[in-house]
This record gives sequence, C-alpha cells and structure tokens, in this order.
Amino acid sequence: MILFHGSNTAEIETLIPHQADHDRPYIYMSTIDVVAAFYLCNAVERPYYWFPYGFDKETGVPVYHELYPDALKEVSQGVSGYIYEVEVSEEDVLPFKNIPCARLGTTPMKVTGVTKVDDAYQLFRQYVKEGKMKIGRFEDKSEKRIENWHGMVGAYVREKEMINTPDCSYAKFVREKFPEVWRKYIEENK
Repeated sequence: MILFHGSNTAEIETLIPHQADHDRPYIYMSTIDVVAAFYLCNAVERPYYWFPYGFDKETGVPVYHELYPDALKEVSQGVSGYIYEVEVSEEDVLPFKNIPCARLGTTPMKVTGVTKVDDAYQLFRQYVKEGKMKIGRFEDKSEKRIENWHGMVGAYVREKEMINTPDCSYAKFVREKFPEVWRKYIEENK
C-alpha cells in the first residue's frame, strides 16, 4: 500500500518516528494524499495542532472545515512543502483511532516518492476542482454546527489546562480566532 506524509522539510529520504502528543514516537501517514497535504498547514506551533477536517458522509471525500471566514486560505496560502510517499504492507503500520485513513509507523520507512508543493492553497483549489476534496465554508455552517465545533475547541483547552499556559500557541490562537470560547473557559476557571 502507498501511504502519504506531509512535511515542510525538504529532501527527506527516510521517514523517522517522532514524539508528538501521543504515547510514543510515530510517523503519521495517510492513505489519502489530500489528508497528508492538510498537515503542511498548521495554524499553531507545535506541539499543538490545528487541522479541522473530516469526511463527507456520503462520498468519504475529505472536508476541510472553516471555523472562521477564509480559514483555509489564511492557513495555506503561500505555504510550501512536500508530500512524501512510502510503500509498506498493512502489517508494517498501525491504524489511528477516529481517522480511518490514518496510519502510524513505528520504525523508519524509506521514501519512495515525493511531490513538491509550492502553494498549498493552490493545491487545495486543484483538489476541489478534481472532486478529491471539499471545503466546509464558515458561511455555510449553521449556528448549531459552529457551537459544536466551539465545544470541541473548549474541551481541548480544558483538557490541556491552558489556564496554566495562556501564552502557548494554541491558547493564543483560540483567543484570537474564538474569543468567546476563551472567555467562557476563563469564566469557568475563576
């Protein structure tokens, strides 16, 4: 099987597991190139992540959910990177909970192909034209849907106890893009 890995680092010949916010070092890969491309465009600095995507229930096509106006353009325009390919057997990787196309590698994997991305936003526009991706525009979301997303953002902020790290990249991002979520969180912690 061919798996894809999005990175902003050039000239990778072997993908190496790295520690992220899980229990051990992994290589994060996808069976779908579009999903790997999402990982070129993180709106927050590591160790935090901001990739609000899901999948169309009828078609299975990846959907990037904009949770504020022009979010996809803001995080991806002008972003360059690489989509690396590795060829492995299913036994060489682990499934990742809650993301059916995601796979985790625990050992180094030789790169078998690479696609250079000069502008991720242009790539996403091309994916949309080809029917490989959809954009869930902010303007098209119902108030209830936005509330659900805000609830997930608030839950993450609570889980990570960001009241203790208000200057971390994720807390700053939430304060800027979702001020009501942050205000509610602070009120809960008084």
